[in-house]
Amino acid sequence: MGPLSGNCLAQSALAVGSIAAYDSHMTPRTLTKILAWTVFAIIVGVTLSPIGLRPQTQLPVNIERAGAYLAAGIAFAIAYPRHIWWALAFIIVAAVGLEWLQQLRPDRHGREMDALTKIAGAMIGFGIGWLASHVLARRRA
Repeated sequence: MGPLSGNCLAQSALAVGSIAAYDSHMTPRTLTKILAWTVFAIIVGVTLSPIGLRPQTQLPVNIERAGAYLAAGIAFAIAYPRHIWWALAFIIVAAVGLEWLQQLRPDRHGREMDALTKIAGAMIGFGIGWLASHVLARRRA
């Protein structure tokens, strides 16, 4: 039997049905929080993994760093609009802390300039997210 056997398809259909039923109870705010924490978890994993496991693109590494934190900033700003300053403080402390934790790995190096690049990306992301959440709030009103 291959991976697409009848039993496997039935289990997949049941799982999709369960997810669809569960999703009907999830609010957009809950989904944005899940997205924000997922982006953050990916950043932590990539930052602390061995250098050989780090995903690479054709972009300069500082663009990758800023882009990851830009995405986190947007996601956290939309997920936590009432606590945006706490969320921003968390991301800034996390960026600095993750750079410091890289010092504990023999194959990684944390640098102040890398942390500043990440913080700049996060701040721009929070600005974009703040604007987006206000636009969405006005549309709902």
